[in-house]
Amino acid sequence: MSPVYLDCNATTPLDPAVRTVFLRFIDDEFGNAGSRTHAFGARAKAAVQRAREQVAAVVHCEKDEVIFTSGATESNNLALLGLREEGERQGRRHIIATAIEHKAVLEPLEHLGKNGFQVTLLPVNRQGIVSVEALQAALRPDTLLVSVMHVNNETGTIQPLAKVTQALKDHAAFLHVDAAQGFGKCLPDLKDTRIDLISLSGHKIYAPKGVGALIVRRRGYERLPLSPLIFGGGQERGLRPGTQPVALIAALGEAAEQAAKHHKTRNQRCSKIKAAALNALLAANGVPIGDPDQTVSSTLNIAFPGLDSEALMVALKPLVAISNGSACTSQNYTASHVLVAMGLPAEQINGALRLSWCHLTPEVAWSEVAEVIQTLR
Repeated sequence: MSPVYLDCNATTPLDPAVRTVFLRFIDDEFGNAGSRTHAFGARAKAAVQRAREQVAAVVHCEKDEVIFTSGATESNNLALLGLREEGERQGRRHIIATAIEHKAVLEPLEHLGKNGFQVTLLPVNRQGIVSVEALQAALRPDTLLVSVMHVNNETGTIQPLAKVTQALKDHAAFLHVDAAQGFGKCLPDLKDTRIDLISLSGHKIYAPKGVGALIVRRRGYERLPLSPLIFGGGQERGLRPGTQPVALIAALGEAAEQAAKHHKTRNQRCSKIKAAALNALLAANGVPIGDPDQTVSSTLNIAFPGLDSEALMVALKPLVAISNGSACTSQNYTASHVLVAMGLPAEQINGALRLSWCHLTPEVAWSEVAEVIQTLR
């Protein structure tokens, strides 16, 4: 019997409805959206525009504010590095982010830090929540950008975006949100028009890998002063040139629509799994990392002090497929920068497991999982 897949924060399975759309634009409607002289191109262009509308509807933005990319990593880079020229032009070279951001945010910021920008990383508390007071104290007249993730990929903790936007209401700084783990799951948060830039990724919401988007909201009638990172072609308002991958874009659009349409039932299913997991794993002396009530219903990071997470994953491999952190750094066995930033003791960090699931996840034999963990003590 195959193990149950519990690593949906790394990537999700394809939703059946999304798969149907994806294959249609692979097999039948394979036209180039830039071809204007025949019906194949026209239908491809229409599919891209429909997908733009479907993604925009989730966050209540205009369809022309949706820029398609290869995923959240590219979107993050475009949002952060794309503002460099504007920052240099205005003499605003200060950026604020949090200490628990994904590497797809931290590494572009590190690059900017080596090229004349100052980066302030905000602390988080033991629950992994960013300090809004620290944000207010860090703001300066030359602050160009604030970047705060929506949902942490390792702990599932939801950041207080409403408080962040309130703190920025009288400041000109642009606000970027890496919503790779929250788009389509925490629906109201991203509708706040004070959020200027939103990064998202298709393969976190049951679409294929290789597609994502950057939401670039206008301020009034003014477009944000983003500069492209690559050149040639003019697609996506010149911010992301190149032939549009119509099948991937159409699939992302369908995934976005399905996420909004079935949000309630998906959340109920995920909450049920979370309750069962907590019930069994707390009995096995697990210690939740972060407040389970302040995390998304599809994620649980739980520590087993005194045990090694690598040994736990090996022992549990016949039952469940899990990880102990971000898939992007899974080859690196150094301590999680997220858990370190939370100030957790080493024995918790060393024994921490990340479990993440979705509405497509089958039943899990949690009692058997707990029994295996108990045998390692």
